[in-house]
Amino acid sequence: LKRTQFCVASRLPRLTCATMSSVPADQLSPEQKDELLCTYSALVLHDDGAEITPAAMTNLIKAAGCTVEGYWPMLMAKMIKNVGMDGLIKMGSGAGGGGGGGGGGAAAGGGGGGGAAAAGGA
Repeated sequence: LKRTQFCVASRLPRLTCATMSSVPADQLSPEQKDELLCTYSALVLHDDGAEITPAAMTNLIKAAGCTVEGYWPMLMAKMIKNVGMDGLIKMGSGAGGGGGGGGGGAAAGGGGGGGAAAAGGA
């Protein structure tokens, strides 16, 4: 995989693809991969209307054939419970051009606030 891509199908008759990461997946550190997997699993659960729990995230990650350190789903689920998934998504989308990558950082607590601050200061 050169880059992680996320394709969005809307009610419109077209399909658009946006690059989600500017770094090839094989160049991410183990911690970055774990964070990204937890972020994607939380987004999938949220989109499906399912409760975002450590067990649900772990099951989804395992179903994808991946593994993460055991503390990641717990931390992510706790943060989502405290802040709310909609709030985290909004924080990550305020950074502008790097919005896809910023979303992952925001959901994992690593960069959404800075992106929102940067967007407010621009």
